[in-house]
Amino acid sequence: MRLDESSALTTHRYADRFSVVRVETTGALREPVRKSSSVPAMLVSVFVQPVATRGYRLWVDGASVPTGPISAFSSNVIDLAAEPATWGAAGIDYVHFHVRYDAIDETAADLGYERVGAVRPVVASDDIVLAQIAKNVLPFLGQGRASEADLLALDRLELILGAHLVQRYGATKHRRAASSGGLAGWQRRRATELLHANLDGQLRLAHLARACGLSVSHFARAFKASFGVPCHRWLTEHRIERAQELLAVKGTSLANVADRCGFGDQAAFTRTFHRLVGLTPGRWRREHSK
Repeated sequence: MRLDESSALTTHRYADRFSVVRVETTGALREPVRKSSSVPAMLVSVFVQPVATRGYRLWVDGASVPTGPISAFSSNVIDLAAEPATWGAAGIDYVHFHVRYDAIDETAADLGYERVGAVRPVVASDDIVLAQIAKNVLPFLGQGRASEADLLALDRLELILGAHLVQRYGATKHRRAASSGGLAGWQRRRATELLHANLDGQLRLAHLARACGLSVSHFARAFKASFGVPCHRWLTEHRIERAQELLAVKGTSLANVADRCGFGDQAAFTRTFHRLVGLTPGRWRREHSK
């Protein structure tokens, strides 16, 4: 999202889902932008570039918050119930993570904490974990249609952020006995049935978790304990196995194989196939086709 003096955006309300948005100002804003959420949520903002004192202003609960100069990859963590508002001159560049309290509380429960209830706000804080997450996400923003692996990775990213917010900024820290172990037998069967049935489509981690009667974070941990790999890795490996079956039959185009195995495009399919198999799909087909 790029904003300048011609922008008419003065309010932004996040929907009931996890999201990652990069915002850049190419000119001074005419008005501050007020942010809120349709559900209880935190706004985690990581500055990609340093900001001079006069280049940025922040209001929380209607009160101005002094920030001073902001260094690159420092972070704001603010409850969206406070409806923070920001104004920026040209050169502001940051990544916003909209993290729902539902996900934070799920993660807290799986870590053995009581319900968090609130997260301590911070402004222009040095947080190496949030900085590294932002650096890892930046290359993937604005690349168009997300693959199934991308969607599963986003589900997991919200849980990672939730875990960090709980441990560093959580207002309550009361430990309790945490459950452990993998999926029950019926849950393993149900999960693999759904995954096999959706090798060529999109299946969210949240849907798998609901089918197994678990929270997303509990399901993700239990799946890895049961199968030895995260869910998105399992799905990718089985899609490549299916692709090998299709490639072994002459006459099927690589684009068709990629589509039938749930890859967004042939280039993404080729990269993943080569990474896991060690050969390009075309070369593998020449050596194994029948």
